[in-house]
Amino acid sequence: MLLNENDSKGQGFATKACAFIIDKRNLFFLIFVLLTIFTAFSKGWVHVENQLSYYLPETTETKKGIELMDEEFVTYGSCTFMVANVSYEQGERLARSIEDMEGVFSVDYSDTKEYYNNGSAKLAVTFDYPEDDERCIECQEKIKDYLSGTDYYLETTLGDVQAQLIKDEMGPISIIVVIIVLAVLLITTEAYAEIPVLLITFGGAAILQMGTNFVFGTISYVSDSVTIVLQLALSIDYAIIYLNRYKEEHKTLAPREAAIVALTKAVPEISGSSLTTIGGLIAMTFMQFQMGPDMGIVLIKAILLSLISVFVLMPGVIMVFAGPMDRTKHRNFVPKITGIAKLDYVTRFFVVPFFLALIIIAFFVSNKCHYTYGYSSITPPLKNETQIASDMIKETFDTKNFVAVIVPAGDYESEKRLLADYEARDEIDHAVGLSNTEALGGYTLTDQLTPRQFAELINLDYEVAELVYSAYAINDKDYGKAVNGLADYKVPLIDMFMFVHKEVEEGYVTLDSETKKTLDDAYKMMNFARTQLQGDNYVRMLVYLNMPEDDQDRIYAFIDEMHTMAYQYYDECLVCGESVSEYDLKKSFARDNLVVNIVSILAVLVVLLFTFKSAGMPVLLIAVIQGSIWINFSVPTLLHNDIFFMSYLIVSSIQMGANIDYAIVIASRYTELRETMGRRDAIIDTMNLSFPTIVTSGPMLALAGLTIGNLTSDAAIYNIGICLGVGTIISIFITLFVLPQILLVGDTIISKTAFVMNLPLQNINAAGLLRVDGAISGRINGNVTGTMTAIVRGEVSAFIDSSNLEVLGDIDAPLPEEAGKTAVLQQSVKAETSKQSDKADSPKQSGKEEKTENEKKEGKKDVPKK
Repeated sequence: MLLNENDSKGQGFATKACAFIIDKRNLFFLIFVLLTIFTAFSKGWVHVENQLSYYLPETTETKKGIELMDEEFVTYGSCTFMVANVSYEQGERLARSIEDMEGVFSVDYSDTKEYYNNGSAKLAVTFDYPEDDERCIECQEKIKDYLSGTDYYLETTLGDVQAQLIKDEMGPISIIVVIIVLAVLLITTEAYAEIPVLLITFGGAAILQMGTNFVFGTISYVSDSVTIVLQLALSIDYAIIYLNRYKEEHKTLAPREAAIVALTKAVPEISGSSLTTIGGLIAMTFMQFQMGPDMGIVLIKAILLSLISVFVLMPGVIMVFAGPMDRTKHRNFVPKITGIAKLDYVTRFFVVPFFLALIIIAFFVSNKCHYTYGYSSITPPLKNETQIASDMIKETFDTKNFVAVIVPAGDYESEKRLLADYEARDEIDHAVGLSNTEALGGYTLTDQLTPRQFAELINLDYEVAELVYSAYAINDKDYGKAVNGLADYKVPLIDMFMFVHKEVEEGYVTLDSETKKTLDDAYKMMNFARTQLQGDNYVRMLVYLNMPEDDQDRIYAFIDEMHTMAYQYYDECLVCGESVSEYDLKKSFARDNLVVNIVSILAVLVVLLFTFKSAGMPVLLIAVIQGSIWINFSVPTLLHNDIFFMSYLIVSSIQMGANIDYAIVIASRYTELRETMGRRDAIIDTMNLSFPTIVTSGPMLALAGLTIGNLTSDAAIYNIGICLGVGTIISIFITLFVLPQILLVGDTIISKTAFVMNLPLQNINAAGLLRVDGAISGRINGNVTGTMTAIVRGEVSAFIDSSNLEVLGDIDAPLPEEAGKTAVLQQSVKAETSKQSDKADSPKQSGKEEKTENEKKEGKKDVPKK
């Protein structure tokens, strides 16, 4: 029967809204087309951040140090070229030619193993411009052109080279993931035309996702790279749920009516499913390390946009492909898993204690997983050209790990003593600061010179030097020293050079051409050093360590010692660098790990509590998935593989939020079937009915993760992909081979901890041929209280949950085809109905096998009383 205007009035707002979406589908198609055009422009508005340090908490030492260095110092652009298969003399000529290029300040090169080794020359280039100046990249490109005829390797931090390389990698990865999705859908769908329906739906969600990231201004390179792939894997379930609902309703209804009814039923089901995923992602937003909130919010937006695409775009697409879907049906390739279900039933008393022991062991083993806070100890399966160059340079030359020490300015003597203390330590190769940098004539930049010493140094008339010193003394707070004797008045060399150069430039002091050239050359070198190492309020020292980057614990301990040494001379000290950044990440990891686990478990627990209305069921399901997470991260522990800390936090959140859906599918079916079946039959039917959903979405997420992990050169993305893929496989296995046994053994716990919620019931009066589906309290020619799915021929006057009553026709209308599978209530309810109901409580035989007497007794014993 077709729904008409009068029918729709009785269906409530939800049905009207769903009918509007389907009837106005062309409007929504137009909106999505316009949004597609918009995203062509808006996706370019997103700034992608490539530095992990950007996401450190504001309270960390590294974050404070970075902000302070940006205010106080100039960091000039630099890069390193390694030219292979050259002599030392050829390397010398290359270095001098590059140094003569416009925009190049200097090229470090010498006859030492640090710069020439095994027939390769290392050219450390420093540019005239700050590292964020585009002219540095232009100069770097000129050098690359100049060296194009040689076998060279480039290591650089200029520009977003790494982010661009990762972005280039994700293109092929996305194509492969789409192919995987197509392959899975070809096997698990029932009609070939269902595939474009699902792909168009996801495509609409992906377009919305890419086109709206600009609202965040800046997102991390991880979020930019993997969100689309994870969005597909995480949200494909929603489209499958709606499509399956449509096919179920389409057995008895026309396409339009089937789409409307399916949408009204799918909205709450899909919304509930998405809440567990969103709950896991919300946990990421509580991390101190801001890449967690960055990725969590981006993925939450992706999930919400996927819901919009399924609820708004997909109904119209189904209407377009309704005919082709009917005509392109094929054989169902998804097998029944009755054998697995029977195995689950037989092994329930063995598997449950074994799994309990396993997850306890996995808990302790996973806690010993070695987390790393940098990339040096993680080797992705692929390497990009930047990584290859960096590895070649590190293998050929002795490169040093260095940190920057920032202390208050104004005390050159304390700075000099601190630098000497640092260089006396075996852990330090050398330290560089203004106070130990050689300038001219054997003096350092901060050595204090008298007028005579300064005059002799630059070949300046003594009388002129006295005049300059007198002019300097006027602005000096220690002017009294000059009054007591100008000949003994001393000024730091760098300060006097800066002052003299300023006086010459302003015309107050005149020098001969040779002296002026000496002054200009010295000024250039000193100003270059001063802008890098001295600010208005702070000075910076560069300390080069003798410890390798992967010796984390030793480096972290020595960083604390460096602070202690600095506090002997200063009240304030900041240490910055890659190793310090990793140390800060380690200190925030313990807190983030605890918070993420607690919040994700609580968020999912709340959703499950109201989904199943039982206190026991959520605990059992969370134990299964949390156990899967512990087992997942026991694998790298046993294999002695390092895990990037951020990958662990992200994967544990996604695995808890997304993989719990598989457990929910089985638990929901089992709970529903246990109302009319015994344990054995209920678990067999549950597994057969749930398997198509799990076998569709599970492999997609697993294969998407493994594909990302095996085809990327970024250590963090590699870890996320591999751990997510392996974790999903483990979750699927446990869902199929452990969860059924837990439900069977915990059946009593579930029923004992069930509670009743006051449902939003509506009083409805109707007559004719009616479909009732939901909680009901009222009269159907007899009193009814409970939950029912039935076709009623007669009168209904009852409170029914969520208006789940549908008018199929008048009282004499023929029954729909599925009535044979549904309980039918005739106009009068007789006493025999009660007897028949009692009989229905006994377990029904699954399949055509004959039951043994023991099985019958077991099934009869398991049936819950009505």
